[in-house]
Amino acid sequence: MKEILMAKDEIVDRYSSLARAALSGETVLDLGSGGGIDVLLSARRVGPHGKAYGLDASVDMLELARRHAEQAGATNVEFLHGTIEDVPLSDRSVDVVVSNCVINLSDDKAAVLAEAFRVLRPGGRFGVSDVVTADEAAADSGRREAVEGRIGCSAGTLSVAGYQELLGRAGFVGIRITLTADHGEGVHSAIIQAAKPAIGPGMEIRPMRDSDAEQVLAIYQAGLDSGHASFETVAPSWEGFVTGRLPHLRYVAADTETGEVVGWVAASTVSPRPVYAGVVEHSVYVHPGCQAQGIGRALLTAFIAAGEDAGVWTIQSGIFPENAASLALHQALGFRAVGTRERVGCHRGTWRDVLLVERRSTVIAC
Repeated sequence: MKEILMAKDEIVDRYSSLARAALSGETVLDLGSGGGIDVLLSARRVGPHGKAYGLDASVDMLELARRHAEQAGATNVEFLHGTIEDVPLSDRSVDVVVSNCVINLSDDKAAVLAEAFRVLRPGGRFGVSDVVTADEAAADSGRREAVEGRIGCSAGTLSVAGYQELLGRAGFVGIRITLTADHGEGVHSAIIQAAKPAIGPGMEIRPMRDSDAEQVLAIYQAGLDSGHASFETVAPSWEGFVTGRLPHLRYVAADTETGEVVGWVAASTVSPRPVYAGVVEHSVYVHPGCQAQGIGRALLTAFIAAGEDAGVWTIQSGIFPENAASLALHQALGFRAVGTRERVGCHRGTWRDVLLVERRSTVIAC
C-alpha cells in the first residue's frame, strides 16, 4: 500500500494540483473518489487535525476505499455514499474540493459546480483535473466524440469557455484552466482551479438572485438617502435594476445564519461599441448597520476577480469627494483618480463635484 501511495504521489505532484491543494488542518472533499487513493493523499496533507472526505456513488468503490484506508492506517478519512450533483455535506463545511477526471462524466455539470460552491467555506479552493475541449468547434463533432469515448468521457466534455461560464455562474472567481495532455481532435486534459470569494466570519459572497430583490433595493435606497452615494434619489424597480446591469457581475454579501443580504456589488456597460466591451461602471453598497466591517472590501475584491475572469480590463466609477470611506476603499484596491468633474450636477440644492476613478487590469492582454 505504501508503494502505491508513493507512486501516486509522484504522478499527482507532477501533473496536477490535487495533492498540493490542501493545507495542514483543513477539510478536503474528493468528488468521485473511487478507490480512495487521492483521499489518502489529501489526508496525509491535512494531517491529524484535518479531514479528508471521499464521495462516490458506487458501493463497491466505497468498500474498496475503506479497505485501502484501513490498510494505510488513515484515521482522518470518511467515505460518503452519494452523487456529485447532490453532495451529502452541509453548507460551508470544507476548505478544498478536488476531483480527478470525474466531473466530465456528469450529465449536469452545472449542478456539480453549484454543489462544490455550496459546500466550500468562504475563501475555499476548487482544484480538479478534468477533460475539456479547446473550443466549441475544436474538431469535427463525430471525431471528437470518438476521442471522448476512447478516454472514457461518456457524458461529453465542456469547452474551456463553457467551463469558465459554469464556474462563474456558480459564484467562483479567480478561474484558471491550464491545458495539459492533448488527446487529439481538440480534446485535452486540464487542471481547473478557482476559489469561493473570501469574506469575514459569518458571511458569504454569492451571485445575486431575484429573491434578493427587496433587500438589495432597500440597501440601495439607504445609500441614496445618505446623500453621498449617487445623484439618484430613488432606487429603481427590480426590473429597472436588472435591465441596467450585467447579469454575470452581480454579487451579494449575506449573513450565513439568517440569509440577510448586507451588501451588494453590480456593474453596467459604459457603451455598446465593441471597443468598450471590457469597460464597466460599478456600484457597491453596504447596509448602514454593517459598514466598517470589511464587507465592501470583500465584495469589491470578489468583483474585481470576477471581472478579470470575464475579460473586463477597466472598472470605473464616480465618487463624491465627500465620500471619504468609498474613496479610501477604492484606492486600497488599485483604483486611481483620473480627474474631477466640477459642479457636474445639482443634488439636493447643492452643486456637487464627482471624482472619476478607474482600475485597469494588469493581467488581460490586448
